[in-house]
Amino acid sequence: MKDKFLKSYNEFFWIFIIGSFIGFVHENLLMIFKGQMALRQGLIYEPLIPVYGVGFLIFYIIYSLTSLDENNKLVSILKGFILGFFGGGVIEYLFSLLQEKIFGTISWDYSYLMFNFNGRTSLFHMTFWGFFGVLFALFVLPLLDKFIKNIRNYKWITKIITYILIFDCLISFFACLRQNERRYNKKANNFFEVLLDKYYPDKYLNSIFNNAKVVKGNSNGK
Repeated sequence: MKDKFLKSYNEFFWIFIIGSFIGFVHENLLMIFKGQMALRQGLIYEPLIPVYGVGFLIFYIIYSLTSLDENNKLVSILKGFILGFFGGGVIEYLFSLLQEKIFGTISWDYSYLMFNFNGRTSLFHMTFWGFFGVLFALFVLPLLDKFIKNIRNYKWITKIITYILIFDCLISFFACLRQNERRYNKKANNFFEVLLDKYYPDKYLNSIFNNAKVVKGNSNGK
């Protein structure tokens, strides 16, 4: 039972890491193309964007459990597109909603596009996710399976990066949560919050999460 759990954890962990890093590269390439030099990342210390990692992991699970008709490429492409279309749209919508409810910010807003859904996703972006789903099913998934088989021999690397990731995720979460409280002039109530105010002030966090916009009327910090 334990070995089975560790095997699944090792597999899912690396899918998450790969997806998060690809998201980091993708976002920063977009910044370069736009002529902007600001660094985009989703955690304070690591070059990772977890929303991409979670999305990548969900895509991996969905497509691994879905039987695509390998003998009929057209059917496989159609299934892959539909799964990506709805799966990507739901993931994008939910993460935008959670970010707003928890931290009082949003990192994307598609209100300017036609056929958008509360600005959190849009028909255009869902179509993009559909095409990504096709590429994922046909090309990315086989490569991931090969990588996972090889990385299983290096469990010590998984352990080390796991501890680092947990620390980074926790400190990033609480730092952003505390920042939202400061927006409503909520004073630090304990030693931990004092440390967060000292080492993770607004200027520092804004330079890291430079695409996060405060949602007007949010009252999470009250």
